[in-house]
Amino acid sequence: MEKAVSRARELGCSTMQIFSRNPRGWKALPLSSRAIAAFQEAITPKDIDPIVVHTPYLLNLATPDEHLYQRSIAGLALDIKRAAQIGARYVVTHLGSAKERSKACGQERVVKALQVVLRQEVPVTLLLENSAGAGKGIGATLEELQKIIAGVETNERLGICFDSCHGYAAGYDLRTPDKADLLAKEINRTIGRERLSLLHLNDCGGGLGSHSDRHEHIGEGKIGFSGFRNFLGHPSFQGIPMILETPKEKPRDDLKNLSRIRRICRKITPNLSWEKKGARR
Repeated sequence: MEKAVSRARELGCSTMQIFSRNPRGWKALPLSSRAIAAFQEAITPKDIDPIVVHTPYLLNLATPDEHLYQRSIAGLALDIKRAAQIGARYVVTHLGSAKERSKACGQERVVKALQVVLRQEVPVTLLLENSAGAGKGIGATLEELQKIIAGVETNERLGICFDSCHGYAAGYDLRTPDKADLLAKEINRTIGRERLSLLHLNDCGGGLGSHSDRHEHIGEGKIGFSGFRNFLGHPSFQGIPMILETPKEKPRDDLKNLSRIRRICRKITPNLSWEKKGARR
């Protein structure tokens, strides 16, 4: 994993997101003391902060399938433990789908799962990522995320990761100053600005409210350059760590998307240096 730190520095990143294990499998070898020490040594200068761990895609905390549900709880608990071992500040997770059950049932399953995994007393904050809202996907609306957080008895270590592609696909327009302001007010009204801890910056290949989770290069989707300028230009969305999850089809795609976001940020806050701002999973 320490190689990820070197790659992040090569790109000039000041924060980064990694998988601590196979993102498309269940099996995970325990982190050796050697691997933990190597990673902690790599991040010792603290020039890359925060470190974010993303859970595997197989987890489904809302599923009615009891075997998958218990496996997902155990998987999330494992990722939180591994994040603490390497010194990561955040773990980001998708909430999953209720499948053939109602969304209300899925929300209840998520709340119970979160109460179990948050029993671990570790200095890691769990961030719930908003979904695009396809099918019975949980967490597409800010009201739904707030309801889940409120249902967890001990929720001090719960926060939100807002994905721009998912939000736009779920119906949250952010392309104009007025729309960005409405989104900021909706965040304040529901989850509260203090819980917004991370931004996933991705353009959206689908239309507004299409529920299509199609990540696109910055400026090449429906949000567009002006949309990101207005979104990131709003005071409520400044000072929050940003992660890019844009497509990587060519070797220089990471640098292309990073440079585009940096260019936008320089226009928004010209007095700050953005040469090392931005991130890539």
